[in-house]
Amino acid sequence: MYSIFYGAVITPDTLNSYSALPNCLLSVGPDGNIEWIEEDVAAHALQDNLAQKGLVDVDIVVLQPGEFLMPGFIDTHTHAPQLPNLGSGQQYELLDWLSNVTFPMEAKFSDIEFARRSYKSATTTCCYYGTLHLEATKLLADIVHSNGQRAFIGKCNMDRESPDYYIETSADTSIADTKALISHIRSISSHPDTPHTSHLVQPILTPRFAISCTPELLTSLGELASSDPSLSIQTHISENLNEVRAVKKLFPNAPHYAGVYDQFGLLRSNTILAHGVWLEDAEIELIAKRKAGISHCPTSNFNLSSGVAPIGKYLDKGIKVGLGTDVSGGYSPSILNTIQNTSIASKIIAMENRALGKSDSEFKNRQFPVATLLYLATLGGAEVCDIDKRVGSFKEGKSFDALLVDTRTNAGASGMWFPEQEVTLEELLERFLFCGDDRNISRVYVQGRLIGGKVSR
Repeated sequence: MYSIFYGAVITPDTLNSYSALPNCLLSVGPDGNIEWIEEDVAAHALQDNLAQKGLVDVDIVVLQPGEFLMPGFIDTHTHAPQLPNLGSGQQYELLDWLSNVTFPMEAKFSDIEFARRSYKSATTTCCYYGTLHLEATKLLADIVHSNGQRAFIGKCNMDRESPDYYIETSADTSIADTKALISHIRSISSHPDTPHTSHLVQPILTPRFAISCTPELLTSLGELASSDPSLSIQTHISENLNEVRAVKKLFPNAPHYAGVYDQFGLLRSNTILAHGVWLEDAEIELIAKRKAGISHCPTSNFNLSSGVAPIGKYLDKGIKVGLGTDVSGGYSPSILNTIQNTSIASKIIAMENRALGKSDSEFKNRQFPVATLLYLATLGGAEVCDIDKRVGSFKEGKSFDALLVDTRTNAGASGMWFPEQEVTLEELLERFLFCGDDRNISRVYVQGRLIGGKVSR
């Protein structure tokens, strides 16, 4: 069955531009992929256009004024078991926060019933860290899969520099559980009884960070990655200055933090590096060379007093960048909040560097425009996850992962109120990014299926 949408559509093109199409006609095929797009179809020509394509008496989702379609947001970094800690521990910096807030909570997930009560699936593409527990992380994969979400899910690898109540007993145990999780996720994602969710959930190698992994464990993870180039990798890098110092002490033979991952074969085009606040120039060059991506998590970086990542500098170097909520270092699971803090972070860097004069670079030391923010939250995130050929923008042949946004007054979000004035589609997008919330998201589609939003509740 085909799904036909008619009305306002927004889709990113580049870091500097996006398409705002007020009268777009878009068709989604039975497989959930976009069949075709007509960018400008007048209302009086709608039925003739459909008839020319052999589509007569088909149902059409006609968007109302104030509604628009856009690609779904992509959260490139979050910790599913930290959801119960939202809003806690903001008085700490990273390493103390882990010891006092995070590790005690994550340890509770050894109880599978506690995990079952705690895990809740969001409705956008998401890169999840689980805990170190195999069964709880398998449960997370099952929940995400049953909800039809697109996701990467990994079990944390951590066999040192962790509390005795929350640590893996050996590198061998960590690798065995990792392999078991990979097999489990791939079995549920290719089940013949659920073709509509085939391959939406994928496993991802998850060395928590270099500090928590022995060289033996990193060696084994590198070997596992080498045996399967399709297997993505996620980890943390240079979030906090004390963390960076600890890594240099633990790996004295590595040139820098990024060099640790590179030495063990864990830095490649499908590696997602969270944070990158304090990267050295040599690391930036290496990450660009390896074509790895950065997950920018400004809410967390502000909340844990980690610093402000120079994302514009990375973009100028051609590094892929997406956005991450980093729950619960980040206090909100909303990518909208992350977009807003990305804007603020870019403005802070721009203000701090005003004395240098006007920047002659494209992004470094400049505040980000709406086009850049939109790109980072959608297509940029898809690039970081190495799935940009499939999602992140609207193009023929891509999966229809989309949000139907409603900015009308009856949506209930007070910040979106328009007092008797006509607004452009571009203005609607900006208002939504800075003033909207989940009440403005009426429908969420993944692979053409309605899986969330207000109308599905």
